[in-house]
Order: sequence, then structure tokens, then C-alpha cells
Amino acid sequence: MTIKRPRIGVMGGTFDPIHNGHLVAASEVADAFHLDEVIFVPTGEPWQKQTITDSEHRYQMTQLAIAGNEHFDISRVDVDRPGPTFTVDTLRDIAAEHPEAELFFITGADSISQIGTWKDAEEIWELAHFVGVTRPGHSLQVPKSPHGAVSLLEIPALAISSTDIRARVKAGKPIDYLLPEAVIDYIQQNNLYRSDQGTE
Repeated sequence: MTIKRPRIGVMGGTFDPIHNGHLVAASEVADAFHLDEVIFVPTGEPWQKQTITDSEHRYQMTQLAIAGNEHFDISRVDVDRPGPTFTVDTLRDIAAEHPEAELFFITGADSISQIGTWKDAEEIWELAHFVGVTRPGHSLQVPKSPHGAVSLLEIPALAISSTDIRARVKAGKPIDYLLPEAVIDYIQQNNLYRSDQGTE
């Protein structure tokens, strides 16, 4: 009798802040690839981005956003690891925690196109199947990869962006319905994004 391997999505990102586009993307990928769960992994210290909101704020917002969804979980592996965050380290850590699982790394399609420049790019292909999520109609050049290592999925809700949300908060404009109410409350209570800070 063949034992079915768990299929786990790993959604990494700065989540600065996490918004409904991220949640819809995770849900759509979970459905399309028959995932048992999706683990959200907030970036600790991004190696490519300079200014970013404190990792604990981003972790708390992500935790609030996924609360109540039994198929979503969260991991601190990147937040707790010292030094810059690299995808290969994220996948190594999650693979070590779930050695029996088949991993699916979910990320923005624009990031997928740059995988060749990532740390230990060759090893990355062995650790997970990559799913690039993109806006409808957005053309993308898929990088060279082992056969079947990359899939693309259009997500209508990805028209929402963290960059726009931060700009709206700074300008005093409403952000209702763009992200979960609990995250909106957290942003207001902690006075986040009132000045120039944060990344996508």
C-alpha cells in the first residue's frame, strides 16, 4: 500500500502588510495543486530589500490574517534565523520540519523570473515545486528549470498590492476590504505606515 505524501504549500514574503491578494493566492494554489496546508513564512531580513517594517509586526499581522483557516499555518523559521533571508534556507528548514512532505513554494511570478540569481539556485529546484502567482494578462518569462519545476497561476485579487496599501495609509485613505479587518486594526493600533517604511 502506497502512503500518500502530504502536499504542503510554502508561501514566503515580507507581508508588509499581508493583504487579501496573498490569502486568495494561497487558497487558489491550495485548490489547484490539492495541497493539505499552506504555511506562511514571513521574511526575517530580506537580502534584496532595504527598508522594511519590523519582523514581529509583520509576523503578528500574518498570524491575524490567517486565523480561523484550518488549512493555513505560520512559521517563524525566517523571522528567528539571524542574517539575511534566502529562499533556499526557508525551504531547507521547512523540509527538515516536514521530511515526509512534498513542498510547493508559492511566490510572485515576477520573483520566479529571477530565480537564477538566487542563492544556491540549483538546490532550490530539488527542494520544492515552484508556483508563480500573477495578475491576469501579466506576461512573464519563465526561467529555465528542470522539467515541471515551475507552474504559473493567474490570481485576479493580486491587483491588490502592499505598496499601494502603505501609500493609502500614509495619505489617510481607506484600506477597507483590501486586507482582513484584524490586520487593519493592528496597523491602526501600532501606527504603522504613517511614514516612509516597509516593502512589498
